[in-house]
Amino acid sequence: MPPSQAAAVFSPSAGSFVNGARCVVCGRRFDPEYLNAAYVCPEHGDEGILDLDYNYEAAAPRFPAPEQPGLWRYRALLPLPWTAPIPPLATGLTPLYEAPALARTANCARVLVKDDTRQPTGSFKDRASGLAVALARVRRAPVVATASTGNAAAALAGMAAAMHQACVIFVPASAPPAKVAQLLAYGARVLLVRGTYDQAFELCMEACRRKGWYNRNTAYNPCMAEGKKTAAFEIAEDMDWRTPDAVFVGVGDGCILAGLHKGFSDLVRLGRTDRIPRLYGVQAEGSDFLWQAWKEGLQTPRSLLTKAPIAADTVADSISAGLP
Repeated sequence: MPPSQAAAVFSPSAGSFVNGARCVVCGRRFDPEYLNAAYVCPEHGDEGILDLDYNYEAAAPRFPAPEQPGLWRYRALLPLPWTAPIPPLATGLTPLYEAPALARTANCARVLVKDDTRQPTGSFKDRASGLAVALARVRRAPVVATASTGNAAAALAGMAAAMHQACVIFVPASAPPAKVAQLLAYGARVLLVRGTYDQAFELCMEACRRKGWYNRNTAYNPCMAEGKKTAAFEIAEDMDWRTPDAVFVGVGDGCILAGLHKGFSDLVRLGRTDRIPRLYGVQAEGSDFLWQAWKEGLQTPRSLLTKAPIAADTVADSISAGLP
């Protein structure tokens, strides 16, 4: 990528207030320019996930930006140039419902439910996928790709179709035909892999490396958590910039939970709220890798790398993960 194009991706003067990134394993810091060519820490490979940092003082006057549609009102804290094209679908600003019956059942004063089924393709994953397609367009990537059997694949295919961006999805051949049909209906190129999801993931990673495709895979691309954190912004704004006492999220690998934590943390650093709510990841009994790790005291990125995969078995396939 020519320097002029690379500089446009994360340049504060272009509307992105990203200061840089930090490896969650070793703490090493990277300049914004590093993110133009890499996704993870070179010392720790795929486990060296990066956490983006912003110039919060500079971003504050433009957060939120009411003239921007949907979740893009929060783009001052997204790694995207201010004038970059975005998907034309109504993404974000989903309703936060009162649930009085559930509150009585749980013996709580108040329970709210965030309804992301109202997203364009019907799931929370539209938040990250919309940002992925916008970034792919800024970088002039020929293709945006991911490996998925569920909501992430549908979200990426739908968002890519809306921006006329070429999209490739790597899917295990055992995936339900109805899910594959949805991807094809959006116009994505679907590559059926004779193997497991992990093998489909590795093929996707290698194709992105070799061909210069934009990699949307969550827990690898650090910008995907940035898209997911917008749900935290919406919750706080709907509550007049207060935060709930606790947030419960169904998790497989925990990426949505991590995104929400990043969002609430950003709000504290921005001065919009004064605390981060207690966050609870809820796992299916048949796919409880993170629950087991927590019970075993493995609560740091380094210690989690020592735990062997489990045999995940649950009908809740969207949160099934044997090795997050």
